[in-house]
Amino acid sequence: METQVTQPGSAASQLLMGKGSSRRAFKDKLTQAGVTLGGTMVFVALLLIFFYLLYVVKPIFDGADVQPIMSVELQNNDVAALMVGSDEQNEIIYRVAENGKVAFYQSATAQLLMEAEVELPANAQVVSSATSMPSEQRFAFGLSNGQVVIAGINFSVTYPDNKRVITPSLRYPLGVTPLSVDGSGHSLNQLAFSSSSDMMSFAYQDDNKRWHLTRHEGEENMMTEEVEWVATSSVIDDAPQQVNQQLMTPDQRQLLLRAGDRLFVYDIRDADAVTLAQVIELDRAKTRVSDVALLAGASSILVSYDNGVVVQYFQVNGDTGRQYQAIRDFKNSAGVKSIASEFYRKSFATISESGELNLLYTTSQRKLFTETFDIKAPQQMGFSPRSNALVVEAGGRLHLLSVENSHPEVSWSAMWSKVWYEGYPEPQYVWQSTSGSDDFEAKLSLMPLAFGTMKAALYAMLFATPLAIAGAIYTAYFMSPKVRAVVKPTIEIMEALPTVILGFLAGLWLAPLIEDNLPGILVLLFMLPISILTSAFAWHKLPGRWKQRLPEVYQELMLLPVIIFVGWFSFYISPTLELALFGGDSRMFITNELGITFDQRNALVVGIAMGFAVIPTIFSIAEDAVFSVPRHLSNGSLALGATDWQTLTRVVLLTASPGIFSAVMMGLGRAVGETMIVLMATGNTAIMEWSVFEGMRTLAANIAVEMPESAIGSSHYRVLFLAAFVLFIFTFFFNTIAEVVRQRLRERYSSL
Repeated sequence: METQVTQPGSAASQLLMGKGSSRRAFKDKLTQAGVTLGGTMVFVALLLIFFYLLYVVKPIFDGADVQPIMSVELQNNDVAALMVGSDEQNEIIYRVAENGKVAFYQSATAQLLMEAEVELPANAQVVSSATSMPSEQRFAFGLSNGQVVIAGINFSVTYPDNKRVITPSLRYPLGVTPLSVDGSGHSLNQLAFSSSSDMMSFAYQDDNKRWHLTRHEGEENMMTEEVEWVATSSVIDDAPQQVNQQLMTPDQRQLLLRAGDRLFVYDIRDADAVTLAQVIELDRAKTRVSDVALLAGASSILVSYDNGVVVQYFQVNGDTGRQYQAIRDFKNSAGVKSIASEFYRKSFATISESGELNLLYTTSQRKLFTETFDIKAPQQMGFSPRSNALVVEAGGRLHLLSVENSHPEVSWSAMWSKVWYEGYPEPQYVWQSTSGSDDFEAKLSLMPLAFGTMKAALYAMLFATPLAIAGAIYTAYFMSPKVRAVVKPTIEIMEALPTVILGFLAGLWLAPLIEDNLPGILVLLFMLPISILTSAFAWHKLPGRWKQRLPEVYQELMLLPVIIFVGWFSFYISPTLELALFGGDSRMFITNELGITFDQRNALVVGIAMGFAVIPTIFSIAEDAVFSVPRHLSNGSLALGATDWQTLTRVVLLTASPGIFSAVMMGLGRAVGETMIVLMATGNTAIMEWSVFEGMRTLAANIAVEMPESAIGSSHYRVLFLAAFVLFIFTFFFNTIAEVVRQRLRERYSSL
């Protein structure tokens, strides 16, 4: 049997080579296509994340929108309106007249639904009227016989045959029987009132122009479980006689009387001893005060002028106590005829004589909407309970306007600039998204979160960078191959340790340990590098014959006993140093003597714990960069007479600098995006202090804490997505800078 051998260059061999080349070419193209597709999909995924974040965030920067829905002609509107409004669904609008008559209109049909009238006692007339805060939809009528009737708007909802039916009615919180306020039976002129479940306060002017304050406090009878009201009355002697407006805060602590361009503020917390707390001069050059109103929560006063300016006042702590102070102005192009505030948020609306409607928000100082409608000579205006509609009375008609105003509290300046919030002594950066009060105003400044992110990353990098880079240089350049084969995988495997474990250990073990041994920690920070340098110097001075007797392979491990001894000694002498230098309590010394706040879970704990999470990233990349420097470069330098140290600093590190820089920037990106460690190892307090003994709140930790409890679509929810977008930009920026610098360093030192 003959064996045929294919000769090179024959047709068969060329055929086989052609088939192999085609298969390789196909595999190359397939691999190239797969890599290209994978890279493209990664890029597309990043773009999708970017645009989805923008999609969620964009609505918070949109302005408001107001559109007319319907208008209805009023019947029996010969008496001025006290208040106007609607139900939550905006299906029924109402008008309360100053004589106690209430009319309800169906918004869908623009027809009168029903009329009601407040029940009054015989031989008594309404001489004054007042409203409470808009959220209560409550009003009171002062009578000529010294009595008062308190009533409110009520909407009951039923579902007969699975169809929603809203039925309006009047409710009487104290019953239909009028409450006696003036024991002498004087008329209750210019009434102001406020009420709660256990207390009611009434301020009024009698026929002799004297102002009175009457307070009824409820006491529950233990036997009958009925509330018995006990009245206390006093005369306000120094009150002005000619008063244009009177207001009482819902907490029944202050009475506001406007006389011309002066606003008298009375402290009425003690009904027996009413005192004048402040007189606010409201006058401005060439202007006249047109209205004074309370903002939602009643912590701020809105003063409008006939030139269109609205000024917000609220109390600020000073040398003389809490005093009202003008905080910010809002300028409209036309004079303000009527002003209305929302039920719970700090938005308010103004309307001029010509029908120019403005929608504004106080804290963010935004003009959300301005437009002129065909609403001439407006008289009253009120928001709906959900603040998604406005009811305006003008020209004998009630106008219903829809309001789209989802995120008025958010603005660029409110998130990145200092804001003067109600009750605060000065403008500040504040993050406080929730509270237990309906009147609470969310404070959504991102500055404390961005600051906390940078602070945590800074302390982590201060701890991790020197250790990681120095360790990488020594491991790659000086360490023996046998020890390097153990050390490098050990450090790299640290990256697989879950950060939640590091955060758990940092919060429950490391933080108390540092607090109890703070002097020892400070001693350790100084003694450890000194002891290592001293040991190295001693090794350098040892005679050569002694060095030769010691195993050269394990020289690095000889530092372990030194490090262990220094650590033990530092903690051993910590109680002695604390007793001698800090009076036995270093934490109290730092707080009381140095005036520095000390939190158990602070930046020092975060820096150490997060440093351990960052070290493997920096070490691994930097070690590979140093180890990958071509040997002919270092060998050539040594052959020319340079020492190992000169070769390292002038050849190896320059060549490896792109990789080392990338390692540092990758570690920084990891530190910026870290979540679980900062979540568990800090107090998560959104403060802006560089102190190493205080905590912080980072963007990532804030998202992890608050995202589960935020309402979908709310301002809080969207601002959290904005925080995620800012974090995305941070990491993208650092990675981009790292890549640009790495490429330039590579081009610069590629000639080596």
